[in-house]
Amino acid sequence: MLINCIAYQDGRKLADIPISEINSFVNRPDCFVWVAMKDATDEELTHMQNQFALHELAVEDAHVGHQRPKVEEYGDSIFAVLHLIEKVETELHVGEIDVFAGRNYILSVRNRSMHNFVGVRDRCEREPELLKYGSGFVLYALIDAVVDRYFPIVDMLESELEEIEELIFSRNSARSNTERLYGLKRKVMVMKHAVLPLMEAVGKLYAGRVPAVCYGTQEYFRDVYDHLVRMNTNIDTIRETITTAIQVNLSMVAIEDNEVTKRLAAWAGIFAAATTMAGIWGMNFKNMPELDWEFGYPFAIVVIILVCVALYMRFKKAGWL
Repeated sequence: MLINCIAYQDGRKLADIPISEINSFVNRPDCFVWVAMKDATDEELTHMQNQFALHELAVEDAHVGHQRPKVEEYGDSIFAVLHLIEKVETELHVGEIDVFAGRNYILSVRNRSMHNFVGVRDRCEREPELLKYGSGFVLYALIDAVVDRYFPIVDMLESELEEIEELIFSRNSARSNTERLYGLKRKVMVMKHAVLPLMEAVGKLYAGRVPAVCYGTQEYFRDVYDHLVRMNTNIDTIRETITTAIQVNLSMVAIEDNEVTKRLAAWAGIFAAATTMAGIWGMNFKNMPELDWEFGYPFAIVVIILVCVALYMRFKKAGWL
């Protein structure tokens, strides 16, 4: 679905144009065309390929979708893939935006996402002195907008981790904590798969041999790279903390199991002592003087009770009961 198709000249908007007139503006040296699409069909992508002479391998990746974040050069054009991550209830949903950037055009194709980039277009149009850099600045603005939307998600993951950490030492919560920690670890890996490859890719746009499309905007891409580095560090910290929390939680499970085992062993010892004495006096041998003693039964009961109480106090003092 076509969202909009707009021509720009010297950093200012000329007009919304139909797709059929793209060629007339693309051929102007001081113009560039910005086309935005959502969930484009194969036919629409093929039509855009013909309009902008897009490389067939880049178009093939856009057709297939589900690519890892990357930035690839095809001659004097760039093909970039970014993950769009949004929270849906308690899970993270991963969409994708494919961006084709050339000297006088930029085409963005958003897939499987409710995110929109209206704010990006407004920002670019408010800064004509930067928009004069053409598709390179628009590419930066799109990547920057995607990265900025990662920060609230990382903050949400940190808050969720803090909530779980507060419950780790609560009794009878080990199983639920383990489930939540592994669920959180899965979300963190989603963010890791979005941030780390993109960080490596953006590094190519400001350092070393910079693509022609990005001339004049290197410092902006460096700023995005710095954001990604900081975010990647935060994600690594969260991952390490989750690993530590899982180990602590498993230790708490072992401690709770050990406490239960000690209680069972203590009560088993108490009943074993009583059972032993009752078994001895219950053997009914002929030469057992206690059996004929008038106070034999109450004596046996008192002895059993005293032994059980003594064992109970001993186990209680040891912390087993």
